[in-house]
Amino acid sequence: MTPEEVASLIGSAFPDAVVDAPMNTLHPAVGVVPDRWREVALFLRDDPRLRFNLLRCLSGVDRIAEGRIELVYDLMSLRPAGDGRPWSCGAVAAVRIGVPRDGGSLPSVADVWPAAEWHEREVYDLLGVSFDGHPDLRRILCPDDWVGHPLRKDYVFPVEYHGIPGSTEFGQRSPRH
Repeated sequence: MTPEEVASLIGSAFPDAVVDAPMNTLHPAVGVVPDRWREVALFLRDDPRLRFNLLRCLSGVDRIAEGRIELVYDLMSLRPAGDGRPWSCGAVAAVRIGVPRDGGSLPSVADVWPAAEWHEREVYDLLGVSFDGHPDLRRILCPDDWVGHPLRKDYVFPVEYHGIPGSTEFGQRSPRH
């Protein structure tokens, strides 16, 4: 199934949920409004024409100039191959959702795709987006007392952390970005 066909099915099922669907890019994706994301996710997983049963990746992009963080869910449909291989790829799709930089949140889909449990925690830790209903939303890469979200474009790297000097370049004593 092509990305255009996936976009068409989502648009037909949720006409008020689709923001845009640029297909002439290197990474075609369907833009979805945040409040409809959970319904769309269940549709993508459960519709027999789609059956996107694997979340390959959840990426976050800090769109600082636009005041939002864009989340990109890359999905895949795995099916039994039947030719000696255990699985084959039925289709791939991407969904983009924008949330406000300050206080942005989205419904969790950890119960829809189990891999989302880890991916959502990573986005929470590094970009500061909350996921409502997540079973264990806490930092996963940074210590619990870390200040800020390191993948935000306005993040200021600390000069030290608990007496440990910080640097991003060899020999650099006072990193500023």
